[in-house]
Amino acid sequence: MDLEVRHLRVICAIAEAGSLTRAAASLCMTQPGLSAQLRRIEALLGGPIFDRGQAGAVPTVLGELVLTRARAILPGIDDLLADTARAARCGTAPGRVRLGSVGAPLLADLIVATRELVPGSEVTTRCQYSPSPLLDDLAAGRLEAAVLGDNPGHELPPREGVVLRPVVTEPVFALLPSTHPLADHEEANLTDLIEEDWAMPHPDSDRTREYWASVFSLMGRQPCTPYEAEGRQLIDIIRAGLAVSLCQATFIEVPGVTVRPLAGDPLWYRHVLGWRRDGPVAAHGEEIVRRVAQGYRATCAAIPAYARWRERHPESPRLPE
Repeated sequence: MDLEVRHLRVICAIAEAGSLTRAAASLCMTQPGLSAQLRRIEALLGGPIFDRGQAGAVPTVLGELVLTRARAILPGIDDLLADTARAARCGTAPGRVRLGSVGAPLLADLIVATRELVPGSEVTTRCQYSPSPLLDDLAAGRLEAAVLGDNPGHELPPREGVVLRPVVTEPVFALLPSTHPLADHEEANLTDLIEEDWAMPHPDSDRTREYWASVFSLMGRQPCTPYEAEGRQLIDIIRAGLAVSLCQATFIEVPGVTVRPLAGDPLWYRHVLGWRRDGPVAAHGEEIVRRVAQGYRATCAAIPAYARWRERHPESPRLPE
């Protein structure tokens, strides 16, 4: 027996259901039939994929490996099947516009603009923490457009066939526990925060950590960084009062967390839109930039700390009209 796509679906269904009985029901199979199929799959792969007991079906070490690979493979297969089915129905290649984004407040406006300017297209999205793999995907034709970002002195490299269009450069703000003494101030001084424990995202190919380190070096020291986290985990660490960090100026405050500008604006972040020169977005690139910038203005106005900063700095940041 050769390994088939349906076998991967069976393994994922069992892991998701947590038991063979529930998985069998979701797959419209009998429990004995599913057990027999799982035994054949395990024999093919060389060992048990699940430990089966009173706690249900728990993946083994081998099972975790198989599940990781299966979950990475199946979405691509599903996309392929959907695209070929659509192409067969229409008699033409599917009009999909694939968008990517880093963590930034521009994606929703990019989606809306793309739908309006490229009517009839199917818009899909996926996100990455770092812009580097998204830029690679643009260059390779795996994306049509993306929201990217970089820092001064660490700009994104030009790539053949890709247009990179800056939207706005904004200051980087401090991310503090709401109980922090500086949370009651209008702005925070980086020299005060340098003495504290920090939480920072994992060093990545976008070189953000490298940029931050270069600014800290001008102060003569680097912060203590016992916590490496991003997303929800980083916010939880800040909320618990364990550390401070940095964030985009458009970060939306949540209970227990406060955003404050840094005195003197020592750090900056640049939002960038990228698209393929030969893609469906190219003819509308400048209009999309204008619409995304318009959406960014609305976002700025809804962020109290950033709105106050912009009132004090009316000439910055400059946005496309």
